[in-house]
Amino acid sequence: MTHSASLSTEIRHNALLQLLANSLVLNHTTPYLSSYDVLNLAATSRTFRYIVYSTPHIFSRLDLTTVRKAQYIEEKSSRGGDVYSGHLRRIFSSLRCLDILRHVQVLCLDGLSVTSELVHEILTDPTYSVKILSIRDVVNMNEGKLRAALQYACRPSRPEGTPRLKGLYVFGPKDSVRPDLSSSGASTPTSTCSSTSWAAGTGAADQEPEAWYTKRGAQFPVLNGSRTISEWASWASTLIACYSNIAFDAVLCTGPRHLNSRAWGTVNIEALNAAKNPASADVPIHAVATHSLGGCAGCGSAPEGWTIWGEEPPTERDPHERRASEGGTMTTDIGRFPLLAPPPLHSVSLKSAMCPTGQSVYTRLSQFRSKDEQARFIPRCYDCIRDRYCTGCNKWWCETCYVGPWASVHDGEASQAKMTDLARVTKSCWECGMNGAPLEAGPASDILSSIDSAVPQPSCNMTA
Repeated sequence: MTHSASLSTEIRHNALLQLLANSLVLNHTTPYLSSYDVLNLAATSRTFRYIVYSTPHIFSRLDLTTVRKAQYIEEKSSRGGDVYSGHLRRIFSSLRCLDILRHVQVLCLDGLSVTSELVHEILTDPTYSVKILSIRDVVNMNEGKLRAALQYACRPSRPEGTPRLKGLYVFGPKDSVRPDLSSSGASTPTSTCSSTSWAAGTGAADQEPEAWYTKRGAQFPVLNGSRTISEWASWASTLIACYSNIAFDAVLCTGPRHLNSRAWGTVNIEALNAAKNPASADVPIHAVATHSLGGCAGCGSAPEGWTIWGEEPPTERDPHERRASEGGTMTTDIGRFPLLAPPPLHSVSLKSAMCPTGQSVYTRLSQFRSKDEQARFIPRCYDCIRDRYCTGCNKWWCETCYVGPWASVHDGEASQAKMTDLARVTKSCWECGMNGAPLEAGPASDILSSIDSAVPQPSCNMTA
């Protein structure tokens, strides 16, 4: 018999009570429990109920992704006016009666049935205090109305102190759910939004690389047969309207073809078009970045430079000048840095949601790190890297180092078939995408050697 088993039930009960009476222990313990388990703890005794309900920070994070009543059931949801989000409204109404809803600042609704009307209510209803909202992979969402609600919330004539929402997870995939270990299946020991808490104990091979700063290449794959983010051109205008007010788990492309780029006007777009570069003048003035890139294989950087965590943006172009919703340098970070999944576990700070692993939340301290220690990336849309990016090895060549296969080649000097051989990336397989190949001896290499040395022609070591 163990020592704990030999203790009386009352003594062990009091020991737990004394432990949880410490607010520091309580605040660092409850995030690992589901809301269902926290409410069960409060129902244990009057003392536990007093501790739980008198500590408002306990309910600062609310994850409904594992709650059975939050799941959409068509038969039950058909009752009442709101068919697709009525069940969530009833949950919020119950939490409002318990005086819990006003304390919720991080709300996770990933994978549930969420409508744009419900999001509009969260944005405008003063009974909500949600600061970070996650609605990834939700169903029954009208994205057009959602974008309209976000743009309306960030309008220049909005009331002072609004919107209260500062971060929105909407583009990326929802976090992987830990296997349910409870016998009843009513809840999981750890909420999906706190996946880092249990993922830390697993092997490194099971962990997904951190988006943007560590993971290179496409950030948003096709999910459940839905369209990719590159097709969501309308989201770019929404990110522009919400710039410096609401941060997303995506950022705008900073390529020199876009007006918001620091390199706007520094690259000869006419030369790129003359080189038959597919990324021609039809590229939109603003676009959502879909790829995270390292430095150019030629120069090691990009015309617009890097997006570095903690770096002050003295020359950053604000797409629209408007009043800041938060004071200090925080407003310069909103819209420039993406939110990183999962949402923060022990904090409701927006900086914590954007801060890369191993970096300081205080961005000014990151300026003193060496280049090898800096968290940085180059956000680009697909149109800006088309025919200059290898999907096999994630190498790419910027507009300065690689203009196009037709650069400096006079008409009639080579046929279009031979110029195709000069392209640094080609599509040998529709499933593999664009891949590069080393240049082999032949007519194409002879033509390439005659091209002006001022236009270097990079090559990729990947074999198509």
